[in-house]
Amino acid sequence: MAWCEECDRLVEDDQLDEQGACPTCGTVLTEPEHRHVPWTFKTMLVAFVIYLGYRAYQGITWIAHHL
Repeated sequence: MAWCEECDRLVEDDQLDEQGACPTCGTVLTEPEHRHVPWTFKTMLVAFVIYLGYRAYQGITWIAHHL
């Protein structure tokens, strides 16, 4: 699948014409070097890291109080 910057969407390979252009806007597309990652996924990762950090802090303080 290719990413069309003009339309801001992914275009299936079977939807491209013979020159590899987007069917909506006609921009010639190339295979991107990296995939588009949604902002919601990035936000979820940040929240997950914060949560795990908090849980690690809780575990360390619990162990410190029970030694």
